[in-house]
Amino acid sequence: MSRRRFTKEFKLAAVRRLAAGESGSALARELEVKREKLYDWLAQVERYGVEGAFPGPGRRPGGSARVEPGREAQARLAELERKVGRQAMEIDFLSAALRHVEDLRRPSIVSGTGASLTKYEPQGSTATGSKAK
Repeated sequence: MSRRRFTKEFKLAAVRRLAAGESGSALARELEVKREKLYDWLAQVERYGVEGAFPGPGRRPGGSARVEPGREAQARLAELERKVGRQAMEIDFLSAALRHVEDLRRPSIVSGTGASLTKYEPQGSTATGSKAK
């Protein structure tokens, strides 16, 4: 079942009635909306004004979140800090990937207890190359 969507006009009409003094419970029953939703809409209108409230589905064009009036600089600073954080993570990831690739390209050196620098002599032969009888 999908969620109901309400137009901006519907929300503003409900907010006007609520602000005019109608009971939130009675209005919610009449409009078939949760009472809490009515008060959320009222808070949005009080916070952002009639023009700024209910901008549409999701985020505004350009991906920026809605900002309270007078807080544009703080919002921009927060956006830039998030961007710096993402770039730092990318740098860390790419540095680790580069180290991994460099390690793969580096020639490996044989080492360990099983490694030997002496010449291999097959069984049954002597150091002079003749077979023992």
